[in-house]
Amino acid sequence: MFETASLTDRVIKAAFELAARRPWPQITLLEIADAATVSLAELRKEFASKAAIVSAFTKAVDEEVLRAAAKRDASESPRDRIFEVIMRRLDVLGPYRSALASITRSAVPDPHSLRSYLCSQHWMLQAAGVRTAGIGGGVRLAGLAGVYAQVFRTWLNDEDPGLARTMAALDRRLRRGESWLMRVDEACQGFGHMARTLRPRVRPRPAGDAGPAAPPAPSEVM
Repeated sequence: MFETASLTDRVIKAAFELAARRPWPQITLLEIADAATVSLAELRKEFASKAAIVSAFTKAVDEEVLRAAAKRDASESPRDRIFEVIMRRLDVLGPYRSALASITRSAVPDPHSLRSYLCSQHWMLQAAGVRTAGIGGGVRLAGLAGVYAQVFRTWLNDEDPGLARTMAALDRRLRRGESWLMRVDEACQGFGHMARTLRPRVRPRPAGDAGPAAPPAPSEVM
């Protein structure tokens, strides 16, 4: 990735190359601009902050994973499909692990980064053919975000070329999450049925029926 001559690719590539060598908080936007051979004014037109550069990197990774997503196999369980999508994502992230470790160690949560992170998890669920709509979808999204954050930390320190520790951690956490989500889905279905049962039934009035006459005003009955 990031091999084109576009400003975006050059800035992301320069930022991550710097982060692989130095602590992320020490790197300035001016240094990134210099490394990308663009002016600070040009960089400002595209990125308002270093967090915006990281979000653009995340979006590019999403697109790479989605392009490589295999056609969904109906015989596979959602857990297996999510497992494959996340491992594919980690494969894409492999060349940037040193930079990501630097960025992650110093990351300060902010609304921009959180939106980018949750959007990424939404697309990973979509790639796995898992619904993200409604209350149940929101719970799945939050659940995957938690699972991925934990597995990502394991991956950062997994020196095994086959990523055995990472795969074991991911499989274990997805199995736990699967049983929990089944209970959540059952609860959501129950609440939905209850809501439909308790919903008041309003019958439409026949045409021309203006309804009961209004009660007379006090002056009319005196």
